Amino acid sequence: MKISYNWLKQFINVELPAEEAGELLTDLGLEIEGIESFSSVQGGLEGVVIGEVLTCGKHPNADRLSLTTVDIGTAEAVQIVCGAPNVAAGQKVAVATVGTVLFDAEGKPWTIKKGKIRGEVSMGMICAEDELGLGDSHDGIMVLDKDLIPGTPAAEIFEIEQDEIFEIGLTPNRADAMSHWGVARDLRAGLLQQEIQLELITPSTTNFKIGSRTLKMEVEVHDLDRAPRYCGVTISGLQVSDSPSWLQNRLKAIGLAPINNIVDITNYVLHELGQPLHAFDATKIKGNEVHVRTLPEGTKFVTLDGVERSLHQEDLMICDAEKPMCIAGVFGGEFSGVTEDTTSIFLESAYFDPISVRRTAKRHGLNTDASFRFERGIDPNITEYALMRAAILIMEIAGGEVTSEITDIYPRKIEDHQVVLNFENANRLIGQEIPRETIKQILTSLEIKVNNVTEAGIGMTIPAYRNDVRREADVIEEILRVFGYNNIDFSNKLNATIANQDPNDDHLVQQRISGQLIGQGFYEIMTNSLTASQHLELSPDFKEDQQIGLLNPLSQDLGVMRQSMLFGALESVGYNLNRRQQSVKFFEFGKTYHQLADKREEKKHLMILVAGKKNSPNWQSGQDDLDFFYLKGIVSALLERLGIKQYSEQSATEAIFSEGLDLKIKQGTVVRFGVIKKSVLKALDLEQEVIYADFDWDMILNVIGKGNIQFQAISKYPLVKRDFALLLDQQISFDDLSSAAYKTEHNLLKKVQLFDVYTGKNLPENKKSYALSFTLQDDRKTLTDKQIDKVMGKLQKTFEEQFGAVLR
Repeated sequence: MKISYNWLKQFINVELPAEEAGELLTDLGLEIEGIESFSSVQGGLEGVVIGEVLTCGKHPNADRLSLTTVDIGTAEAVQIVCGAPNVAAGQKVAVATVGTVLFDAEGKPWTIKKGKIRGEVSMGMICAEDELGLGDSHDGIMVLDKDLIPGTPAAEIFEIEQDEIFEIGLTPNRADAMSHWGVARDLRAGLLQQEIQLELITPSTTNFKIGSRTLKMEVEVHDLDRAPRYCGVTISGLQVSDSPSWLQNRLKAIGLAPINNIVDITNYVLHELGQPLHAFDATKIKGNEVHVRTLPEGTKFVTLDGVERSLHQEDLMICDAEKPMCIAGVFGGEFSGVTEDTTSIFLESAYFDPISVRRTAKRHGLNTDASFRFERGIDPNITEYALMRAAILIMEIAGGEVTSEITDIYPRKIEDHQVVLNFENANRLIGQEIPRETIKQILTSLEIKVNNVTEAGIGMTIPAYRNDVRREADVIEEILRVFGYNNIDFSNKLNATIANQDPNDDHLVQQRISGQLIGQGFYEIMTNSLTASQHLELSPDFKEDQQIGLLNPLSQDLGVMRQSMLFGALESVGYNLNRRQQSVKFFEFGKTYHQLADKREEKKHLMILVAGKKNSPNWQSGQDDLDFFYLKGIVSALLERLGIKQYSEQSATEAIFSEGLDLKIKQGTVVRFGVIKKSVLKALDLEQEVIYADFDWDMILNVIGKGNIQFQAISKYPLVKRDFALLLDQQISFDDLSSAAYKTEHNLLKKVQLFDVYTGKNLPENKKSYALSFTLQDDRKTLTDKQIDKVMGKLQKTFEEQFGAVLR
């Protein structure tokens, strides 16, 4: 929300620099996110001076240009080439000197430079209105008063408003501060704590008078729950035109574009007092009747933006005798608004139910200044006051007179609410005792009425516009923010407690694993728990009877809860690959959702996915692809970090993999990983190979930390490595060989590794070659060649007898 400091000073005569006022407002809970300078003329005419044209003659090389010498208050006159037809000697003109930055019609800056135009030196520019931002005329240069002195800065001659604009990060609960008046109230309360006592200046409405009663509107509110208060008045004989410069500057300063004087005044009062207003062209109101009501479901209505909308049966509308004219509190209609031909208006000021406005605005995807305020709750007691304020401004600026009594329908007054504050509770929550007189002063400065004071506490009346202050704790918060959080004493003593926390808590384990993955170049992602139902058709592993659908999905692509983490991750892969990210390495902690026979179940997962190149392109490294074995290394490292070392490998059973592995422990499959089938990738428009791993996180949390840790001294005797190259049948796996080796020699054999597989030429049919590495070690002594040869002989004999292996 933007607040003009000059505008704020109309309510409170504060002399603080903008930075200090911003700091005070931040301390009061209205956080200033930034302060910007505003000038009614862009650039503030800096570098533009008054000049006197001393001589003016034709340019020797161009018929339409003039060659002038101009006195700009410097020691010597300057030569300027000018293309304006009305330039003449003796004129006082506005001159943009060399180095001055001007702005074009689109706000883009450009700089005046010394240069040559058709061979003649030009040291500046004699300006027209539009070139300085002082008007729209470009018929010729501006000819100024002859009494002006050359060299005088133009900013001193023309009325230029300079302002400081606060950008306030307003929290939703502070509806009372959604206007300059509301911010001024808070600023006054804060200044009072600094012993600066200023009065709050409110706009007077004593000039409101009814001229005649010639245009009466019959107003009927059919739904008092959605429109508790509704006011209106007619104004006739007005003239719609551009607003005066002061009003335009006020709106431009806070980022609003002026439209016409009537609409500008309603916007002005909205941001001045926080009360939304709406002006209807009175001649377009059929039957001189205004009805505040809901309409049947599906009724069509065209809003100001030209969009035809289908109304909901709960949308509150402002209607005439025949048709809807406005969505109450949200957006006006295309055919009832003020135009340049309007001469009489019906001016509306109302209090609409916040919940009703919020639902309507969300339903139609509209977010306006009016709905922003109505949704959060405005002051129901200024409805008539704001109407009178706007009517006075309209008569001053657009002419005309009030031609009806004010209609004010307010059958059930919204009452102020009562709260009792206990001093002991206040001291306990604040952390220190604030003097009771200070508390009373703060409450009074916030327009909270103190009814009675006892030794125990205070009874008070909270104004209706403070809908965020309903409880004792809310009042204490108000006291604290005005007293100042920085004014609360605190002890230099530092207290700390040691948390008895299980290192295997879910979030701590996630942190450890996340840190390891990030260190290996992975990025954590967060994908939507909702997915498209057609994704489940890509694999028989996903059960239709386990699908959990949404009753009111936003779209078909977000219609069901996911049964797998895969598809959201694949969409992220596609997004990144399409943006030339050559290496994609993602992980995500998340849940899947399943409908079982008697209950619904959520399962926790860790998903890891890689695609593309191992490294970014550079001259030192090759362009190897991320492959199955890369991910296998990542998976193995994670399991080791988790303390899961004893697991078996089996071929993957999931149908989404073209090839893969299931890693199993006693409790079940702890992780599945492999290469995603091309048919699945094609369904998501992916051509790049993707390797995917799915960890059963629930099982991991169940398993880790439950085994006894055993420590063993590092052997001081050396390791010995020997290799075999074996010719084997195709169906024999490495697991078969490894198991047989450990059974044959379980004392000295420490490790078996497969380091090469060959199935090419020069091998018999249905045969393959495995190169195995065996690591031997005795923890009590150094192995001799004789012992090593004996073990290797036993292994060779086992492979020959059990598998028909031939040593190559």
